[in-house]
Amino acid sequence: MTHPQPNNPLHGLTLERMLTELVEHLGWPALGRRVNIRCFNHEPSIASSLKFLRRTPWARAEVEALYLEVVHARDAADARRAGGSRLQS
Repeated sequence: MTHPQPNNPLHGLTLERMLTELVEHLGWPALGRRVNIRCFNHEPSIASSLKFLRRTPWARAEVEALYLEVVHARDAADARRAGGSRLQS
């Protein structure tokens, strides 16, 4: 049985979804610079990266932290744009 986790912003997100969104937002080269692991820098693929991240807790933690940073920055930018458009109306 799963329990609600209101204080966990990653609850309900799969590692595959986080990785896919990071690749779409940053691209493999930037992701490889931010989290310097071989599977991001040499012939990167979602499948090989997921396999490595599932077996390597420190790397998964770095990807999760980066995901939270990117989502926070994106949400802040969206809020600024929404606030700015309301001021112009």
